[in-house]
Amino acid sequence: MRAALLREFGKPLDVAEVEVQDPRAGEVLVKVAASGICGSDIKAIDGKSPVVTHLPCLLGHESAGVVEKTGPGVTTVRPGDHVIVAMNGPCGHCRNCARARPHLCSGTSRMSAIMGLAADGTTRLSAGDETVRPFIGIGSFAEKVVVGEAMCVKVGADLPLDLLALTACGVVTGVGAVLNTARVEPGSSVLVVGCGGVGLNAVQGAVLAGATTIIAADVVDAKLRLAEEFGATHTILADDLPAQVNEIVRGGVDYAFDVTGVAAVLAKAFAATQPGGTTVMVGSPSAGEDLRIPPGQLFGSRRLMGTQGGDATPARDLPMLADLYRRGRLNLEGLVSERIPLDAVNEGVARVRSGAVARSVIVFG
Repeated sequence: MRAALLREFGKPLDVAEVEVQDPRAGEVLVKVAASGICGSDIKAIDGKSPVVTHLPCLLGHESAGVVEKTGPGVTTVRPGDHVIVAMNGPCGHCRNCARARPHLCSGTSRMSAIMGLAADGTTRLSAGDETVRPFIGIGSFAEKVVVGEAMCVKVGADLPLDLLALTACGVVTGVGAVLNTARVEPGSSVLVVGCGGVGLNAVQGAVLAGATTIIAADVVDAKLRLAEEFGATHTILADDLPAQVNEIVRGGVDYAFDVTGVAAVLAKAFAATQPGGTTVMVGSPSAGEDLRIPPGQLFGSRRLMGTQGGDATPARDLPMLADLYRRGRLNLEGLVSERIPLDAVNEGVARVRSGAVARSVIVFG
């Protein structure tokens, strides 16, 4: 198959031929229909992802497609099924899975996948005599992926896979941070800092939760205009964030979501909440950054939380998001700034990096 490989940090991806093995026990081979380019992919390219320890690495993780082949023991999907490829496939047996926290699965299979390996510690991909690891066990900048059965979430064949692909990461992370992690109540005030693909979904998650004041903040005016289309009631060209927010909601917001992954911005978002407020770090932080928060702000019963993929349970949340789209309550089309072929992946990466697009989506014929 053809795939986009990261061979050297900081360099363009190499679109090349890659050998993919048939799925083994408990695995599924999916023909990829579409894959979004996410900020996490760009961090991997820049050498800032702690899970990319082996090159070449096949990037991509936000995808959907059609099941082509299943390995022994697979019962939940079969060839021809349309599936979203979830970012995590909970083992169902570890301590966190047993406590209904599958997003924090610590099972051996999940830990192996995060590092780009199958449950048996090997990889199904190779390029010549080189072994290739798929990013977080997916590697969807490719015509096909081999993933664990638990990562395949079946959806209706009537829904467009190029849009459903976005639910696998950007949508479920943004919406999930609001609904699952913070559990925003109706009538609340919400601040979303960073209005790229994930931030726009935090905005529409706040709409779904019934928030009545939704403030979108960014440094790019075009992104703020887009946030208004997704339901933001106020927009801010971010500068002195706490002071700007205070002019809209006296004393600060009930909930703040930082989607930038920048420690200094997270601190400002936290300072923009009222006593008793909650701040959620949605964007993944860069390694080595320290967060500085005055202890007095915590003393006011403010809460600071993190989230991982919107704290989602794939089998529950991804079908829910697909259904919300079907009923016209979730805007997926507005997230897609462009559809590109695999050969244009580096141009797509550059546009996502610059902030010129919300989502660049690689589509396969």
